[in-house]
Amino acid sequence: MSNKKIHIGITHGDTNGIGYEVILKLLEDQRLADLCTITVYGSAKAASFYRKGMELPQVQFNKVDSAAQSRDGVFNIVNVVGEDLKIDPGMATEAAGAAALAALDAACADLKEGVIDVLVTAPINKHSIQSSSFSFPGHTEYLEASFNTPEHPCKALMILCADTLRVALVTAHLPIAKVPEAITKELVLERIEQFNSSLKRDFGVGSPRIAVLSLNPHAGENGLLGTEENDIIAPAIAEARAAKIMAFGPYPADGFFGSGHFAAFDGVLAMYHDQGLAPFKTIAMDSGVNFTAGLPYVRTSPDHGTGYDIAGKGVASPDSLRSALYTAIDIFRNRRRHDDAYSSPLTPQQNLK
Repeated sequence: MSNKKIHIGITHGDTNGIGYEVILKLLEDQRLADLCTITVYGSAKAASFYRKGMELPQVQFNKVDSAAQSRDGVFNIVNVVGEDLKIDPGMATEAAGAAALAALDAACADLKEGVIDVLVTAPINKHSIQSSSFSFPGHTEYLEASFNTPEHPCKALMILCADTLRVALVTAHLPIAKVPEAITKELVLERIEQFNSSLKRDFGVGSPRIAVLSLNPHAGENGLLGTEENDIIAPAIAEARAAKIMAFGPYPADGFFGSGHFAAFDGVLAMYHDQGLAPFKTIAMDSGVNFTAGLPYVRTSPDHGTGYDIAGKGVASPDSLRSALYTAIDIFRNRRRHDDAYSSPLTPQQNLK
């Protein structure tokens, strides 16, 4: 196993949000430069604007033309936008969206080339970033499309994780009115299988226990409040268990988290975005991390948004971004250990017997 430092790329996200504040506060800890190599895909001008405006401690950046030139022991920054970038804290603007996309495009290109090892993304505004080059509901779908190839197909799975809780989603950025028609037995089973694989490879859980939530109130009350549990979710769970996956449910979602029942499982599979994320953020808002499983590369993000209401005020916490960075390192190492362990479990002589 290589002892080379992990090279982490951090995209600056929406330049009118709290991205730079939390990045600069994170990088106040110089010890991070001893742990990993960090390259920010962004704008030295924007970093300076926010540092001076909020009177934050000086963070020394090594300005490079490419992440391939980044050095160990310092914090590096690649300018992906011009000096004419207009910064309007708290405002949703086309310029800020374009700057966010420029960082994403550059970081993804470097991931594919092996220049950086993992990606940590600061929050974007999902509306401002829309353009002829970006027509996705969010990071998750963009990254899936960016890395999907006929030779190596991938399907992204959104997982919100913290120390005591991991929540995955069957459907992610989908209008609530479209959720029921999207919930099929095949999709639920696929998500259970994906989640199970990720818990093993990405989180190092040997025999994952997965709780699957219901779609309807009270798990449908035996068909009185909906039939999806009996017709779709329970059969998917049964097929997963037949394949030796320890999946359980469907559990009514309303009391599942408040009762602490989630603590008995290694992961919880929710049917839709707010069903999983509302309780997750209530429990783990400050330390929560958004991880995109199912990709050939590790990508994490803080579990908060652009924070326009507090942008430029100096009150944003870097805790979730810090957790995202450490989680990215942990998952990268877990994958490497898992793949090393399972790449050739038997010697050539044993394989011949």
